[in-house]
Amino acid sequence: MLVRDAMSTVVLTIGPAHTLRQAAALMSARRVGAAVVHDPDGTGIGILTERDILNSLGLGQNPDTERAHAHTTTDVVFATPAWTLEEAAVAMNHGGFRHLIVLDEDGPAGIVSVRDIIRCWAPRRQGALHVPA
Repeated sequence: MLVRDAMSTVVLTIGPAHTLRQAAALMSARRVGAAVVHDPDGTGIGILTERDILNSLGLGQNPDTERAHAHTTTDVVFATPAWTLEEAAVAMNHGGFRHLIVLDEDGPAGIVSVRDIIRCWAPRRQGALHVPA
């Protein structure tokens, strides 16, 4: 199975000037764990995750004044739609993250998460695993 089969094609994209509260509200409303941060005048494409927001809050920072650009991961590993789910899982495990931005020739095409991969793998493996009730 390929990343294109598992990825979400509805991508939440925010700007670097969004506050963390704005980003959290958008992520919550869309029920996603990450947002693509697009900064055409700066770092290009990055990612802001639930964990980034949580870390900021844990440090006592104000979510109404902290901006996305200060918490965005810009050293991003990108997947392509043609990657296998195994390749995506290995990249996530190796890098210690739970989301991959999927790029095609036109830019961000989607996001694939660990949850997306599990959702694809679980039906195939249900017969082999006993899940307690």
